[in-house]
Amino acid sequence: MKRFILVIVTVLLANLTFGQIRYNNYNTQNNQISYSAPKEYEIAEIKVTGTEYLDHNALISLSGLKVGDKIKIPGDAISGAIKKLWSQGLMGNVAIYASKIENGKAHLNIELTERPRLSKIVYSGVNKSQEGELDDKIKLIRGRVLTDAILKNTELTIKKHFVDKGFLNTKVKISRLKDTTLFNHVQLLVKVNREDKVKINKIWFEGNDNFSNNRLKKKMKSTHEHARVSILKTVFGGLFGLNKKKVKALVDSSYAVSSQDLKGFINDNFKLNVFNGSKFIRSDFKDDKKNIIDFYNSQGYRDATIVNDTVYSPDGKKLDIRIKIDEGKKYYFRDIIWTGNYVHSDDILSRILGVNKGDVYDLENINKRLNYNPTGPDVSSLYLDNGYLFFTVKPVEVRIEGDSIDVEMRIHEGAQATINKVTIAGNDRTNDHVILREIRTIPGQKFSRENLIRTQRELAGLGYFDPEQIGMNPIPNPADETVDIAYTVVERPSDQIELSGGWGGFYGFVGTLGVVFNNFSIKNIGDRSKWHPLPVGDGQKLALRLQANGRRFQNYSFTFSEPWLGGKKPNALTVNLTRSIQRIQTLQRDENGLPIPLRPNEFNGSLKLSGITLSLGRRVKWPDDFFFIQNSISYFVYDLDNFGTSLGFSTGTSNNLTFNTTISRNSAGPNTMYPTQGSTLSLSIGLTPPYSLFNNIDYETADNATRYNLVEYHKWLFDAKFYLQIVDKLVLESRAHLGFIGSYTEKAGIGPFERFIMGGSGLGGQNFLIGNDIIGLRGYEDNAITPPGFDSRNLRAGEINGGVVFNKFVFELRYPVSLNPSATVYALAFAEGGNNWNNYQEFNVNNLYKSAGVGARIFMPAFGLIGIDWAYGFDTLPGFTEKSGPQFHFTIGQQLR
Repeated sequence: MKRFILVIVTVLLANLTFGQIRYNNYNTQNNQISYSAPKEYEIAEIKVTGTEYLDHNALISLSGLKVGDKIKIPGDAISGAIKKLWSQGLMGNVAIYASKIENGKAHLNIELTERPRLSKIVYSGVNKSQEGELDDKIKLIRGRVLTDAILKNTELTIKKHFVDKGFLNTKVKISRLKDTTLFNHVQLLVKVNREDKVKINKIWFEGNDNFSNNRLKKKMKSTHEHARVSILKTVFGGLFGLNKKKVKALVDSSYAVSSQDLKGFINDNFKLNVFNGSKFIRSDFKDDKKNIIDFYNSQGYRDATIVNDTVYSPDGKKLDIRIKIDEGKKYYFRDIIWTGNYVHSDDILSRILGVNKGDVYDLENINKRLNYNPTGPDVSSLYLDNGYLFFTVKPVEVRIEGDSIDVEMRIHEGAQATINKVTIAGNDRTNDHVILREIRTIPGQKFSRENLIRTQRELAGLGYFDPEQIGMNPIPNPADETVDIAYTVVERPSDQIELSGGWGGFYGFVGTLGVVFNNFSIKNIGDRSKWHPLPVGDGQKLALRLQANGRRFQNYSFTFSEPWLGGKKPNALTVNLTRSIQRIQTLQRDENGLPIPLRPNEFNGSLKLSGITLSLGRRVKWPDDFFFIQNSISYFVYDLDNFGTSLGFSTGTSNNLTFNTTISRNSAGPNTMYPTQGSTLSLSIGLTPPYSLFNNIDYETADNATRYNLVEYHKWLFDAKFYLQIVDKLVLESRAHLGFIGSYTEKAGIGPFERFIMGGSGLGGQNFLIGNDIIGLRGYEDNAITPPGFDSRNLRAGEINGGVVFNKFVFELRYPVSLNPSATVYALAFAEGGNNWNNYQEFNVNNLYKSAGVGARIFMPAFGLIGIDWAYGFDTLPGFTEKSGPQFHFTIGQQLR
């Protein structure tokens, strides 16, 4: 029998929608297909042709046709099979043919054309960085079938990506180019035309009779007007010293602003347009409208609504926004009624609530003072800190008369909950006992929310865990009035490697190599499974450090710290060993009085320091348990050999035995690397024995080598840091640092050791210049700020380097770029001032060397804190004729002061 192909399906949607249809009249001896009189046939065979990647059996199954089924030809079964295959989106064309019909049986052939697959995407109109961002958004992988829906979604995703960035007029065109290297593959050519950013030109308000436009604009966190160039010039002009007439002239040159509105106008525009963008994002705009209503509600306007809003573009380049507000009536509190309270009286609860009759109605403030008040006490803490875990309180408006509202506080106190058990999870490296000793929620005690929050802070302060992922989950058991508490932590690397270089003033370039193991364990030294790369898990600290500049300067130090000596109480034992060598070239003359030349790396003078410090610290609970007291005893030996006159004598030995007490309080947090609230305070007192009171030295006639053989002084240091969260994550850190050195007797005077040297980054801290305390001051060269009339480059006979009293004040604005625990990054702007003096008579707290600048800090667990600053010094240093001017500073590690 001749082979004929007969289409057995009805034409659907003009041969385009569901499949390709062709037909011929086909006659057999007793079989004739008639579209006016369909006949029933049994399917004898089904074949699939035209595909390369798709599984034939799966396609037959998807069609719904099976061998042995009886179907009408033409009929719904065939057209339904085509619909099912087409709906998968994998085919570009679908057709079903009868290759043979005989004896009431039909042999079917499903002929398919596969849609092309993706070989690669080629972008135009975007840079490499944006290409990576788009790839992450659209997530198209090589080999994927390209359906119409995928292409449309890709276009919409790319457009939305740029719309969210403020390019509202973005156009995206996607075309396909056949890939000649791969069968049935195409390249997607994505052409992006972002056009110009659409900025918000003006935000208009209607109906706001009680609040100004500017005040409402400030409540919109993400939707802001576009910056006006002339206003920015006005602001920056004011910063650089323009007088009021010039400032007003600048403003008047382009905007008519009355003199009485000048200050507010500049402040509003500066805040809105410099620290925030002006792009329009509809979801953010929706949130900002809610912020406006929340503001009205907080001012007593509980019925305030936004009647309508309009967003339009007069010129296609900038947007105008009009918001119409119905403020409604202003309401006030009348009576506050407490019900269900048996533990605490109405008076106590009302005093904590702090709302009086006649106060502006603000339900948001009520809820804050009932449930969680970050700036003061709240009603919930009164109960939850005393075990009432099942406590609830609900404010209900019970009466409204005129502009007055009565509110009923419906309380359910419940029973006190006792802590049953405490569990820890996630500490893969740190031993349980290190965490348990920091936990304030002890089984058998009453539940306390305060202790729960304090535990979170203590665990974050260890530095071993990601502070953002410390979980605290109270699991209440109402049946037996207990609660289980499950803590979860996520370990992060805490060991640090310090490999850096810095400019150390007198020494020039100084290289540093150090390692700090912050979670060390002595007892696990024999257990190789605990080595990562050294034994870890017990919260001990081991630090090794080397600083050097060839043979001129070398410093070696070893530190070991056990924070819980004995394992039962937080008594911290620290042992520090240090060895420093400083070599210099001193002028020597031959027998004829001529200078003896020295080679560049040849030194004939040195100062060697060897020392040990033992300290024992402990937490105290009075005045509160944020306090810490540390006592230490140090012994240092200074060995001078032809060292010049900077210490008052050139050859000899000095012994320094010091007892030090430090009282500190640290409530800064919650993130130890980026505190947003709290403070740190520290008072340190260092005392040597008062040798001059009982030795037989005649200080008036003794040479300096004899006078300073036994070092004598008392030293006082005070450091304070305060953190204030201004708005969002913008934080102001205010610091004050004070210090002075005194003597026990006037005849002994103040010796050459432990004096203050100021300037620069403070690189190296104490003993970087051996025997001195380095105080950083950005905007000036390292170690350059010396007492008035003192020139460190030209020491007079008997003159000693360094001051005996200093002060320093810093204001620093910080904003985080990333708070990721693997890399905490924040930018900063600062203003600071400081000075030091050689005697108390000249001390003047207002006589400061001032500077300002910007910088950045990055903290990586493996490398510690790294910082770079650009600072401008506004004053002239002793011995110089010009202002210090711009300076760059690079820092490693946390600078104390």
